[in-house]
Amino acid sequence: MNEPFATHATNELTEHVIYGRLARMERNPANRPALERLSAQERTHYEFWKSLLPEATAERIRPRTYATWGIPLLRVIFGVTFITKYLELHEKGAVAAYENIIGTIPEPHRARFREIIEDERTHERELIKELKERRVSYIGFIVLGLADAIVEITGVHAGFLGVTGSTLIAGIAGIIVGFAASISMGSASYLQAKQEPGNQSPLISGFATWISYFSSVVLLALPYFLIRVMIVAFAVSTSVGIALVAAFTFYGAVVFDRTFWREFGETVALMLGTALLTYLLGAVVGSAFHVNALSF
Repeated sequence: MNEPFATHATNELTEHVIYGRLARMERNPANRPALERLSAQERTHYEFWKSLLPEATAERIRPRTYATWGIPLLRVIFGVTFITKYLELHEKGAVAAYENIIGTIPEPHRARFREIIEDERTHERELIKELKERRVSYIGFIVLGLADAIVEITGVHAGFLGVTGSTLIAGIAGIIVGFAASISMGSASYLQAKQEPGNQSPLISGFATWISYFSSVVLLALPYFLIRVMIVAFAVSTSVGIALVAAFTFYGAVVFDRTFWREFGETVALMLGTALLTYLLGAVVGSAFHVNALSF
């Protein structure tokens, strides 16, 4: 029984170190106490598991280096809210594992063990809810730009798939349409933020939508400049779009406690459905005006 106890001790010690480093990295003084309490709580959990181990085994427990350094570095990119909620996903698994082994815990320690389960189930979640991060308030604008760009530009490229075999024409069309649409979307987000009360800066909201939209446009158009076979370029571009959908859907699912697969499936279905319809329209228009017979 030493091995699972040692694993749990390692996990708790690792999270203690991670939360401690996140607390030291945190620039918002209002967030630091919650992170410090999370770190202290994980320390007490580690001490519990350590007390159940033989002294020789307990002395060998070390935090996982890749996690204690890697996860705090990821905080710079994804923010403290995402990182703490991502760690919370592991806690949900830990609760299930703990409940399965409660019978193996020595009787004198079971009351404390139940307290640890309650910490993992509710107390840590309440502490994480105390975290306030400004970037979270702009996620909606970023996702709006990403999702709209992926659906719209994939549709543009699919339409040209039915019109011409020139990947260069399709790529240029995507960039031009996407650039205009990104300005339109950014302006709309700017005006929306001005009208709605909240902590969002209209300028940052508009910029976040514009940059996320146009960045997606460039990534989706890039295969058309690198690949000369239209159907292959379309397949690669669509794969990039699906990967982007998966990335921002996962981020939102973690931060806002949403269901990943449902939102991912809906967005991909919308993207592919739009692509099919615009392809059919492009094929009809190209055939009617003999555009697809022209040499570009």
